Amino acid sequence: MSPLTPPFSDEHEELRRSARGFIERELTPHAQQWEEDRWFPDEVFPKLAAQGLLGLKYPELYGGQGGDYLHEAVLVEELARTGSGGTAAGIGAHINIATPPIWKFGTEDQKQRYLVPAIAGEKIGALGITEPGAGSDVAAITTRAERVDGGWVVNGEKTYITNGVRAHFIVTAVKTTPEGGHHGISFLIVERGEGVSSSALHKLGWHASDTATIAFEDVFVGEENLLGELNEGFKLIMANFQWERLAMALGAVGAMQIAWERTAEFARERSAFGKPLSGHQAIRHKLADLATSVYTCRCVTYDALRRFVAGEDPLKEVTMAKLLTQRASFELMDACLQIHGGAGYMREYWVERAARDARLGPIGGGSDEIMREILGRILSL
Repeated sequence: MSPLTPPFSDEHEELRRSARGFIERELTPHAQQWEEDRWFPDEVFPKLAAQGLLGLKYPELYGGQGGDYLHEAVLVEELARTGSGGTAAGIGAHINIATPPIWKFGTEDQKQRYLVPAIAGEKIGALGITEPGAGSDVAAITTRAERVDGGWVVNGEKTYITNGVRAHFIVTAVKTTPEGGHHGISFLIVERGEGVSSSALHKLGWHASDTATIAFEDVFVGEENLLGELNEGFKLIMANFQWERLAMALGAVGAMQIAWERTAEFARERSAFGKPLSGHQAIRHKLADLATSVYTCRCVTYDALRRFVAGEDPLKEVTMAKLLTQRASFELMDACLQIHGGAGYMREYWVERAARDARLGPIGGGSDEIMREILGRILSL
């Protein structure tokens, strides 16, 4: 299956070849070890930065490449070739959810202190929104920031935070009014330091990424670290949701593509009953169905991407892409594992890991149920 070219230009395809080469040389060979270690080295970030891959969509003024979301989309797809959902997730959290709010809403001082070193791979970021009692219901967060002379004192807890152990700074949603809610939430950039502690969480998949519960105990945050407007943090949350969900769809499409390629190759080489697996109609038809699923997901995702890059507000299309691709990716990985038979259930085969990694898709970044609720409202149901 050859990938659709639109909406990408020759420049984007050249970037794809370059990024793929780097990933297959520098990341993929270590995937299994990093999964076993449940950690990938921090040194990955400066290596990516040296290739210009941490700042593709950011202005050259801040050390970026001066590209756009299409350049970033290429990288998101290609990161699937690391063979480790956790590694891709850790990198993706840094470039797609932690740093965009600083770029869009940060002061010049904040950009110099956080965005510039993040693009250089010198500082690693995380986004802290989810709490033990507040997931999809973002307005229900309870982490609070009390005004004091010169800033705020933060107390509370965040959980399921990607890069939550390694992050040097956490872009953190906090209550800045007693009632909180849509007009009582603000964002503070909290630096790792006194009063900030992380507890690693162990997951079904994404083993190489560090996911953590982060506790804030009387953490002082200077007023210069207020990100965006006071009490208007909900706008900041919503501003990046579209790209985060589109990035998840792109990542799923990339993962589905490589999984299909590897499984089709396995089916051609593996023999049963005197002929290749692909020579059996049941397997051949299943692979044909899976190829159709990959193509359909790519078409829906690329349509949403075109609209997003064109400046539209493609809430419906992005939501559909996120909903479709995450479940389809999980189902495809399960089918690929089935084709591998008993071998697919073994740790040494990539597909065992891929099946586990794919399960988070229908939950993270807005669950399937939330996506359907959004679509229900858009469709006036």
